[in-house]
Amino acid sequence: MNIIDYLFIISLITMWIVIFVNILLVIGGYRYSHEMEETIIDTHLEEYPFVSIMVPAHNEGIVIEKTVRSLLSLDYPAERYEVIIINDNSSDNSAQILKRIQDEKPAVTLKVINTDAVTGGKGKSNALNIGFNISKGEYLAIYDADNTPEKKALKYLVVTLSRNEDLGAVIGKFRTRNKSYNLLTRFINIETLFFQWMAQAGRWKLFKLCTIPGTNFLIRRSIIEEIGGWDTKALAEDTEISFRIYRMGYKIMFMPKAVTWEQEPQTFKVWFKQRTRWVKGNIYVIFKDIKYLFDLKSGPIKFDIIYFTSIYLFGLTASIISDVLFILGLTQLITVNVVGYSLILWILAYIVYGLSIAITLIIEKGEFDLINIGIAMLMYFTYSKMWSVVAMVGFYHYMKDSILKKEAKWYKTERF
Repeated sequence: MNIIDYLFIISLITMWIVIFVNILLVIGGYRYSHEMEETIIDTHLEEYPFVSIMVPAHNEGIVIEKTVRSLLSLDYPAERYEVIIINDNSSDNSAQILKRIQDEKPAVTLKVINTDAVTGGKGKSNALNIGFNISKGEYLAIYDADNTPEKKALKYLVVTLSRNEDLGAVIGKFRTRNKSYNLLTRFINIETLFFQWMAQAGRWKLFKLCTIPGTNFLIRRSIIEEIGGWDTKALAEDTEISFRIYRMGYKIMFMPKAVTWEQEPQTFKVWFKQRTRWVKGNIYVIFKDIKYLFDLKSGPIKFDIIYFTSIYLFGLTASIISDVLFILGLTQLITVNVVGYSLILWILAYIVYGLSIAITLIIEKGEFDLINIGIAMLMYFTYSKMWSVVAMVGFYHYMKDSILKKEAKWYKTERF
């Protein structure tokens, strides 16, 4: 065997390790999802805790009214929650829209903070810290500005957190509101169901841990006070704060019955910028917390460090290398002596991928049909490879910014 053969074998082994972990997560996720479907949750409390819902919003005039009205009409006692919109250095008509809703005097307290380039405009973490300073809730709920949560979403989060003292936060599920718009949004819909929520369900079932997403989650106020707020250097503030919650000894639970619907990118340019920010943010967290991999007292944070590293560094890199070498070998541009064996492993990987997606679609009502199956199988050759490019570009920009000591710039996802 030559060096290309060894490189090919190493990449295949790495890829199959990632596939094996995902198989375990799918099995655990299926079991947890099935259990939750059959579980009836009593959402009645003798006394509901006061909740502050915070929404960071920068130039969100296109979507903000629908979001605010959805939050003001949640199935939760009106006197027991407030909605805080941090209109963060917006140059559109967001302020006028929010003022009009305020003038209607809704039953739920609606607070609007209008920042400028001096006080705001520094990213989501900074906006959340500004909102936190005027909030008064025992619990804090975070939603993105394009979200329309289902009526009982907040209740499901609140009762889960209030009944479990070992939980630091509870996360809900977000679904793709514009999934039928084009092929890209259909890809994102399946990605959300499989790579995010099935994985979250599996990680909770098997390891009793989850990672906070950017929206639809509830956290204890005492935790934010203890850690001193959100890290303003973190582009992936959700992953970063999850790791700090782990280190405090709390758990983060996944409650799939708490659902919100959000708008996903509808153009490749917007998608690419958003996902690159995710990669840069998660790599920042990995490097910030890598030291805890060798700390015996760090608990479940070890698994997530390995998990994120395998996804963003090893798994996607191995996938690119194996695919490129496989194609070059078939076209005889290079000599790969193990192509025959690799073809069998590649076919098996494709079958496992297809079965995993199918299980996910079966669980989610209304998603299992021939169109989605076809789109999922197409994703293996297209969308997954796009993610590989995103991971490489995100890693490159992170390293460049670190070397040049440039401040990471927040990219606000464009709305449609």
